[in-house]
Amino acid sequence: MNPIIQILKELNISDEKISEMFQALTENPMMAMAFITQLGIPPEKLQAIMSLVMADPSLIEQAVNELGLDFSKVEEAKARLKAGDA
Repeated sequence: MNPIIQILKELNISDEKISEMFQALTENPMMAMAFITQLGIPPEKLQAIMSLVMADPSLIEQAVNELGLDFSKVEEAKARLKAGDA
């Protein structure tokens, strides 16, 4: 199991909420941050997740694939963010 999903499950976050969070991440990463704060993840656990992602960004893709979501949406969102920064 993906370590990000594993941490979320340990925090008793439902499969539905985990899927919703990664769906939000794939569609609009900025809006996903608001969704993540609503989950009430303790700061130390959120920091652990962020450390995992910083050390191995491919974990996001693995989690998205594990949940059966479309990773190409993540790439599209990243491109939109970059276009907005230019």
